[in-house]
Order: sequence, then C-alpha cells, then structure tokens
Amino acid sequence: MRTITYAGETVTTTDDVAEALIKLTAAVAKNGRAEAVRIPIVTEDHDRVGTADLVIGVGNDVLSLPLEWDRDEQPDFSQQADELRTHPSYPQPITGGPLLDEEMQATGWDFELDGFERS
Repeated sequence: MRTITYAGETVTTTDDVAEALIKLTAAVAKNGRAEAVRIPIVTEDHDRVGTADLVIGVGNDVLSLPLEWDRDEQPDFSQQADELRTHPSYPQPITGGPLLDEEMQATGWDFELDGFERS
C-alpha cells in the first residue's frame, strides 16, 4: 500500500494504482497538459473504500510513499489501475524492434559497412 500526497492532503491506495498514477502524471505533464482522473482509495480508518478526484499534469505535484499496512488483506484495485494504464497519455512500451530489424535486413543495407572501400 502507498500514500498519495496531493494539494496538502494524503490518501491511501494500492501499489499498482500509485505506480500507474505517477507514470500517467509525468506523461500528461510532459505533454504540457493537465487532466482530471479518479483513483480508488481506502479511508483513513482503513475500513471503507472510496474514490479521490485529482487534477494531474503540469503544475500538479503528486507524491507516492510506502505505507505500512496492518490489515490482513489489501483491497483489489487492479481494475482501476488498468484503467489508468489505458489512458491515451499513459506511456506505452515501444514495440516492433524485431520487425524493424527484419525489414532493414530485407533491404540489403550493410549496416556494418563490410565491403565498404575508401577512395
């Protein structure tokens, strides 16, 4: 579990939601924008779940810190974390490396410059 500090307030959420929120906040800020998001939280007494609305991006600082959790079970917010990861601004891994290599090899380009002679 982690705490999220935002605008002088602190809320508690799961590790996966905190990670997704931090990455999304940085990506939205990198694009020079600010956007509203909703995250699942656990109330201060750790007895109920709820939501928090945040504006993330440029000019909005979000801090995530570990929290010692004294309950047997953690809430399952994995679906909400996945929803944050589907946001259009969320950073996506670069794919296509092997295909690109295959295409380059198919062109007959000599990237090692074997056979290149200086004049």
